[in-house]
Parts: sequence; C-alpha cells; structure tokens
Amino acid sequence: MPTVIYSEQADRDLDDIWDHIAQDSVLQADRLWERFKARLEYLAKWNAFGRPRSELCANCRSYPFEKYCFYFRPTESGIEVLRILHSARDLDQIVFSE
Repeated sequence: MPTVIYSEQADRDLDDIWDHIAQDSVLQADRLWERFKARLEYLAKWNAFGRPRSELCANCRSYPFEKYCFYFRPTESGIEVLRILHSARDLDQIVFSE
C-alpha cells in the first residue's frame, strides 16, 4: 500500500490551514483535511503525477488542488509531502526541506 509521509513543515502547514478555516467552521476545516488526505493518498499511488519543480528542491513535484498546492517528493513506497501552501503564496519566500 502506498504511503504518505509528512515533513515537519507540511505538518505545520496543515495545522495552520486547519486553524485558519476552523475560525469560521470546524466542520469545513475537517472536510478540507479529508479531501487533502484522499488526494494525497491518490498521489502516493501515482507518484509521477504533478509538475517537476527542481528549482524548489531536489526531486520536488507540485500538484494543484482546490485553492492549494501540494509540494512533494516521490519515494519508493509513495510520497513525502514537503509543503501544502495556498496558491497565492509567493514561492520566493518559502523554504523547502532538502
């Protein structure tokens, strides 16, 4: 079964996104998390999807989803999620783990 591994930065991104949305609706924050989880599991199964983003870090790929973008690295058994960011974020100001 494909695995999804979250970097510390991705965990913080998820917490920040959930907290922001939960200010208006915990239910909507939970629903978004479930949609994220389902799509990331799909990407783990088909880890060659997404756009290569070697300018961000080695073996990085990006995949847009709703108002967000997943940044991940394919692994032998799935994916390592590096960041989950709102699409409006300025990538020049973002740190990606190596």
